[in-house]
Formats: sequence, C-alpha cells, structure tokens
Amino acid sequence: MDEIIVGLGEILWDVFPEGKVLGGAPANFAYHVSQFGLNGYAISAIGKDDLGDEILQTLGNKTLNTHLEKVDFPTGTVKVTLSGKGIPQYEICEGVAWDNIPYTNEVEALAKRTKAVCFGSLAQRNDVSRNTINQFLDAVPENAMKIFDINLRQYFYSKELIDKSLKKCNVLKINDEEVVLVAGLYGLGDLSEIKTAQYLMQTYQLDMLVLTKGVDGSYVFTSNKTSFLPTPIVKVADTVGAGDSFTAGLVASLLKGESVHEAHKKAVEISAFVCTQQGAMPEVPDKIKGLV
Repeated sequence: MDEIIVGLGEILWDVFPEGKVLGGAPANFAYHVSQFGLNGYAISAIGKDDLGDEILQTLGNKTLNTHLEKVDFPTGTVKVTLSGKGIPQYEICEGVAWDNIPYTNEVEALAKRTKAVCFGSLAQRNDVSRNTINQFLDAVPENAMKIFDINLRQYFYSKELIDKSLKKCNVLKINDEEVVLVAGLYGLGDLSEIKTAQYLMQTYQLDMLVLTKGVDGSYVFTSNKTSFLPTPIVKVADTVGAGDSFTAGLVASLLKGESVHEAHKKAVEISAFVCTQQGAMPEVPDKIKGLV
C-alpha cells in the first residue's frame, strides 16, 4: 500500500480581476508534490454547486488524487488583488465548504497511510475543519512528517491556535511577515527573525524550520545545520502558490533521500518558476520536475 503525501485544508477559487484560478495552500502543496512523482492527496470539502463541480473538472485534468467531500456550504472563494510587484492581498469568504471538512472513515484510512501531511492555520478558523485536522494528525503514523505551513491570513488566527498547531507538527514553514506577527504574539518583538525562528524551533522541539524571505532568500534550519540560499531573480507574474511549491519541492526531495541543502536548492528553483506563472497550480516543465 503506497504511502501518501497529504495537503489537508482549504481548496478554493482565487478570483483575480481577470478571472479565477484554483488554489488553497494545502491543495497547492498536494498538487506540486504529485508533479514530482509522489502520491499526493488533497483532502478538503466543496459545495454542491457549480463552483464545486468546476473544481472536480479542473482537478480531473491534473495529476492529483483528491478526497473532496460535498457539503451543504458554498465552495470557497478568495478575492485576490496584486500589488505592482505581484504580491497578493486576500479577501477570504467565510462560512464555506472548506470550513466544514468532515472526519470520515475514508479520511481516517488515508491518515493511516500518510508519510507526510501539510496543514495550516486558515482551515482551522472553524470548529469542524479544525477538529478534522487534529484528528487526522493524531491518526498518522508516528514517523510521519507533519508540516505546519502557518499561512496567517487576515484575522483568522490566534496565539492559542498557533501554539496548539506547533505542538502537533514537527516541521514549521513560515515567511518573513509571519515570523514578525508570531514574535509579537509571543512577546518576542525585540528578537530578530532568525532568533525568533530559533526560539520556536527549540521551544517546540521541531525537527525542521523553514523561513522564507521573498527576494531576500530563504533558510532551512535543523538541529545541527542551517542552509541559506538567495532567491533567483525572475520576471514575476504573481507569487500566489510560490511558498506552497517551495514546501512541496523541499518535502518531495527529502522523502526521496536528498540532503537538506540539496532539497533546499530544488525548492528554491521550483518556487522561482511558479512565480513566473499566473496562479498557484501551473504545470511544471519536465526540466523542473527533473530536479526532484
């Protein structure tokens, strides 16, 4: 029975001024993991509506397994506006399908086969999905990678939620804006980004912490190593999904036996490519796939 790599949480339509594209950080992660030859699964919920049907049709053309429960809430949408540098701002609708992901026997069976799972804070804003995420994390094998891609959005997070999630994970993915927000919540405002990252890693006994800093590069910390790499200069279409592809490339490479530094290099190249494309789920060329 093949072990699977799961993105657990929101799936939705990112609505840009010129049209909509499929997104949601956990689904983006699962999609990119699948492109690198692993058994990726997106677990979420969609509505019994046209937008939900369109998600199924769109994913039917992609190399990605899904478990998308149809529930009595509308399919999620997010209004995305971009700055002049392609940096996204989000307006996230509430009371939607992915707020209500049920924990079913099928989901539990997938949890028991899971080699790595990526989850965030956003899908935990509602009790139903939060409980499903926590039950899933409790059901995965003891040696599974549990990646908390913190993904702070609008006001949909709290120190309590972050604390509980950090206690459930063994890998944290965080960006430069988020690490400042977390430092403020924890009363660590005087610490640098690096010191805050080290504090979180030690306090929660994490195996790995990934800190991405946009154009200023990225770090991967483990208990005995630090890897830093600059960000390649590319023509940016938008940065939506770039972090998710970074995480997917890193995790896929590590699971295939690469060293931390080699996995980091591949993650950087993959996310740089995604920045040159519109939307979170572009098809990655064979040349990029071959990196992993």
